[in-house]
Amino acid sequence: MRAHFVRWVKCVGICVAVILVLAFVLDRLFPLPLPDANGGSTVVLARDGTPLRAFPDIDGAWRYPVTLEEVSPLYLQALLTYEDRWFYRHPGVNPVALARAFAQLVRHDHIVSGGSTLTMQVARILDPQPRSVGGKLRQILRAFQLEAHLSKREILTLYLNHAPFGGTIEGVEAASWAYLGKPASRLSHAEAALLAVLPQSPTRLRPDRDPQAARGARDKVLARMAALHVWSVASVRDARIESVAARELQSPLHAALLAERLHEAQPHARRITTTIDADLQRALEARVADYLGHLPARTSAALLVVDNATLEARAYIGSGAFGDEARLGHVDMVRAWRSPGSTLKPFLYGLALDDGLIDSESLLVDAPQSFGTYRPGNFDMAFAGPVAAADALRQSLNVPAVDLLDRVGPSRFMARLANAGLTIRLPRGVEPNLSIILGGGGARLEDLAGAYTAFHRGGVAGRVRFTPGDPVVDRRVLSDGAAWIVRAILEDHPRPGYRLDTFDPGSRPRVAWKTGTSYGYRDAWAIGTTRRYTVGVWIGRPDGTPLPGQYGAVTALPLMFEAIDGLPRNVLAATPEPPPRSVTQADVCWPLGLAFDPKHPDLCQQKHTAWILNGVIPPTLPERDATVWSAGRVQVRVDARTGHRLSPGCEVVQGTTLDVARWPALAYPWLAPDLRRASSLPPLQTGCAADGMEALQSIRIDGIADGAAIARAPNSDKPATLRLRALGAEHQRILWLVNGRLQGQTLAAQPFEHAFADSGAQTITALAASGAWAQLQIRVLR
Repeated sequence: MRAHFVRWVKCVGICVAVILVLAFVLDRLFPLPLPDANGGSTVVLARDGTPLRAFPDIDGAWRYPVTLEEVSPLYLQALLTYEDRWFYRHPGVNPVALARAFAQLVRHDHIVSGGSTLTMQVARILDPQPRSVGGKLRQILRAFQLEAHLSKREILTLYLNHAPFGGTIEGVEAASWAYLGKPASRLSHAEAALLAVLPQSPTRLRPDRDPQAARGARDKVLARMAALHVWSVASVRDARIESVAARELQSPLHAALLAERLHEAQPHARRITTTIDADLQRALEARVADYLGHLPARTSAALLVVDNATLEARAYIGSGAFGDEARLGHVDMVRAWRSPGSTLKPFLYGLALDDGLIDSESLLVDAPQSFGTYRPGNFDMAFAGPVAAADALRQSLNVPAVDLLDRVGPSRFMARLANAGLTIRLPRGVEPNLSIILGGGGARLEDLAGAYTAFHRGGVAGRVRFTPGDPVVDRRVLSDGAAWIVRAILEDHPRPGYRLDTFDPGSRPRVAWKTGTSYGYRDAWAIGTTRRYTVGVWIGRPDGTPLPGQYGAVTALPLMFEAIDGLPRNVLAATPEPPPRSVTQADVCWPLGLAFDPKHPDLCQQKHTAWILNGVIPPTLPERDATVWSAGRVQVRVDARTGHRLSPGCEVVQGTTLDVARWPALAYPWLAPDLRRASSLPPLQTGCAADGMEALQSIRIDGIADGAAIARAPNSDKPATLRLRALGAEHQRILWLVNGRLQGQTLAAQPFEHAFADSGAQTITALAASGAWAQLQIRVLR
């Protein structure tokens, strides 16, 4: 008896050993086909976990990776109770369930239930087999293999991510978003029951195709949960009331180009969380799409919203029509290099403030000027003459900006911007030059938006962050005082068509905004910053073809304000921020630019209240290449009786000293008569020797008399035309302006011919290189 028992034990041991060896060999010959950790689909998420865009795997399946902690406990309860109550106790196979399934097969002559555990279902997902006895045996072996290699947690996680839910949807998270529009972490009892039963027959039970069948299957799960006392009767009764929504399966496609950008940067990441606000992204995408419908064909748009405090992007629209071939919707214009137009001017004025060149009300001159071979003009070809720095910035006047850049230095300006993260790309072989302030380079919307945050971050710019893991990169571009002054200037710029005395601005946020238009109407920009957000808008054609008549203030600015008005706000958004300690106010006087001196009121021909930085009130900038007079204070001796000027050596009974504040020579054509008289030198006293102060040449316009009227010839469609000359300016270049707009130039007394298309009063100005000028008024009758 004992020998028999020993032999039996040996046989059992041998059999076990053979089985173990066989299992080991089979395990090595047929390894588990586990999913590749670096393969599969990728989902890009908003900051709250909402899917923005999913990238399918090589088989076209949509799968949103998820862990057990990210799934509702209700779903796990429903799944384990309905599919495999003994999941945590069996070794991969439930013999009782298999026996029951076999008995049902014998009794009904067809498969009633498969008897599969969750582990066996995972085995079937990983290694699909036909529904046959051989297929079932292989599935059982795979289940044992899974249990030997993986923990229960890992097996359940595989099921959560790979269970079929109909179509190309795999995994509970993808199914929850596809059918229910919510994450699997926020499922109700009814929704958890529905998703638990769908993988049993994903094609037949798809709620978007047969909601009634899906509801019937769901209710079976609910009944099981109540019968086993897993869920309360009341919870199940309430869950039965919920309808099964028939949602159309559609993969999310929001912030599509950002998702593509991040997926390219992290090709092996399965879940990429962004900083995007999902609701705001959807709202702005709809707004941009509607806005593009009113613009010319092939127009695209880009829009970026940045949180100033964190530098995180809250909305990212790289193309206004993603996937639209005509609009080149695949091109991401947030990171495309385009001409920035005038959007760099605020940084130039801020740097000039930091350098002590200007204050907010410094006198600048907007008049035709040449800077070497570069001769800038304004967008509308008109000139404003003497203008405050703040107004020059708000009106985006080109000549004052080029003048400031020439004094600051284009290389230094570009280096300062680059250090702050705003790189300006120049054509190959081109050195930094004055044209960059008018868009003569390339910039990216994301860099511009990051730089503009400096106006609400104490002069510190930053790199825009698209994921929570992106590093915070801060670089100072301006002092806090200069940033505050520039922001105050831009905030005082009212919206087009908006009047403070008509509309209540109390609830609207204060916006410091700037527009830009590139040469040839190829790019329209608008960038605005509030206390909380910075919004950048670009509109144009990605292929660089022009959009005639479309420019920043008309095309991009309305969309920017629509976006800003739709952002979350609080009461502080409409409240001005107090200036830093380095910023104070003072009265400055034109034309000298100095502080008002009560002892010399005659030197203050115009008084302006200015924001000044660090207590510095800089004088008016010296004229460049001035051949006659420079702006400044001129002191002369005059006869107290006649008021005439006295030259050295000319003696009178009673003489006195007179201070004269001179305007820049280029500003004189725009001065009112009283200002011209106040800044003119008294005539030389009769009998006194010449003192050299008559060097300011006088010129006159020849060809028509002041106050004359002209008309086109009778029965002629050709407009009235004049042929004029400037006399008295030998060897000088003469600029001709009509109604303040530059119309041409001549050399010395060469004739200037102009056709007057419009009737009415016309002002003709001839401006010599020396600063001498002449002006007359005529009237065009027809």
